[in-house]
Amino acid sequence: MQFGICTTLDHAPAARAAGWDYIEESVQGLLQGEVSDDQWKGLEKAKASPLPIACANMLVPASLKITGPTADLVKLREYMSTVLKRAAMIGIETLVFGSAGARNVPEDFDQAHAWDQIAEFAHMSADLANKYKLTIVIEPLAAAESNIANTVAEAMKWVEAVNHPNFKCLVDSYHFWLEDEPLKNLEAAMPAIAHVHVADKAGRVAPGESGKSDYAPFLRVLKEGGYDRRISVEAPPFTEAQYGKVLEFLKEQWKDS
Repeated sequence: MQFGICTTLDHAPAARAAGWDYIEESVQGLLQGEVSDDQWKGLEKAKASPLPIACANMLVPASLKITGPTADLVKLREYMSTVLKRAAMIGIETLVFGSAGARNVPEDFDQAHAWDQIAEFAHMSADLANKYKLTIVIEPLAAAESNIANTVAEAMKWVEAVNHPNFKCLVDSYHFWLEDEPLKNLEAAMPAIAHVHVADKAGRVAPGESGKSDYAPFLRVLKEGGYDRRISVEAPPFTEAQYGKVLEFLKEQWKDS
């Protein structure tokens, strides 16, 4: 099992010193799919990183709509082609499709049509990802952030419909708990779970910092389901001073689950 932090490259030295395995950067900050090749400096930054950049989140900017009347699959294809090419150059293996601003369904827009639009985007992106041997994972986002694909069970409907080896599912403990989703949904999805995010439900702080989240049942399902990939901490208040403590907590929880 590898443990990483969702953060920017400037924190990579401290993360490495604390024993973390990798960094999960953001697509918008590092890969910048709307920036021309001659202006893009992400590869230079990545080469200087003391830790691998195994994953990247924030896949699609809010300005580039996936659902609704202004969704443009041609523009999305061009954007994704650039992002995936750059991800492969850096050595990134997993791209996280949360992107609430891009996928949220406009008011009064047909939900069934939006569902099909996301499926079409996912299949197109997975086909492109296959060229570079990358995996795209759809992230269930709680209703407070997104009005579509709020649970693992809902996200799995796209995974099953797209039915592509390069399109899988992510589970995030924070969103999972916020939606009060039953563990049986995660158990059913385990064959398709290809990435994990964790944070405490209370305040979305780093694991263990609130003292109010029980990770054991959640991690036990992952372990019993044979999960052996990566777990990234995604907690906005996460600071360098907490790095060692949080990593120790996660490793203990995983060992004891």
